Amino acid sequence: MNQTTIKNEISYSGVGLHSGREVHMRMLPADVNTGVVLVRTDMESRPRVRAVAPNVTATVRATTVEENGIKFYTIEHVMSALEALSIDNIIIELDSEEPPVADGSALVFLDLIERCGIVEQDAPRHEIVVDRVFRIDDSERFIMIVPYDGLRVSFTSLNPHPLVGIQYIDAVIEGETYRKEIAPARTIAYEAEVAALREAGLGLGGTLDNVIVYNDERWLNELRFDDELVRHKALDVLGDMRLAGIVRGHIIAVKSGHELNTKLAKKIYSAYAKM
Repeated sequence: MNQTTIKNEISYSGVGLHSGREVHMRMLPADVNTGVVLVRTDMESRPRVRAVAPNVTATVRATTVEENGIKFYTIEHVMSALEALSIDNIIIELDSEEPPVADGSALVFLDLIERCGIVEQDAPRHEIVVDRVFRIDDSERFIMIVPYDGLRVSFTSLNPHPLVGIQYIDAVIEGETYRKEIAPARTIAYEAEVAALREAGLGLGGTLDNVIVYNDERWLNELRFDDELVRHKALDVLGDMRLAGIVRGHIIAVKSGHELNTKLAKKIYSAYAKM
């Protein structure tokens, strides 16, 4: 298969989930072998950061990539859409450190790219076809990837809260599956943690329009799925895996988050970088 990019420029504006700041985003077609590149347009030098696994520097409540002192965070939702659509090359311009949160899912970015169109380029794709088992463990949490003819994610979420409990999703990412089953799933937060997050400078752009919130008694907004939490976990995993490249394999995870996801992405990237 050949590499792909978007057909035309895409513009979108909104607030950042954690910064709470207004941000303007442009997605632009890119030449072959560009990869995913983030650009700060509010800085005179317009510095660039490659969205690749070795550039991950933080994973607290979001995935952050950094290069030469310039960082971008909460990139996982955009990256998830790029992975699902197998977009190889794209320039993403932002006038802030964080993409717009949109509705807290990946559906807006998926829609924008599909409406814009995808074009095939005149160069072969450097697809990572996993040919062995890679695994990251941390006590009762783990994430692994095994050989598989395609892209599949199986995620188990274990949460002691009675409203959440044990949730499981197993999805083959092909056809309309991602659009229908994963892309609409939104970020979820526990109400008792919101104040602490904001004191730490996180979640400043979070509202009931872009975050699903629950407390000890009920959900504060209507769910799109009964198991929306685990579906969003699968969304995040796919976004974090895109940092390794266009990956093909079966991702299996239990209670994993951005830290373990990106450790696995780094391991995969390192194993196949020279191939």
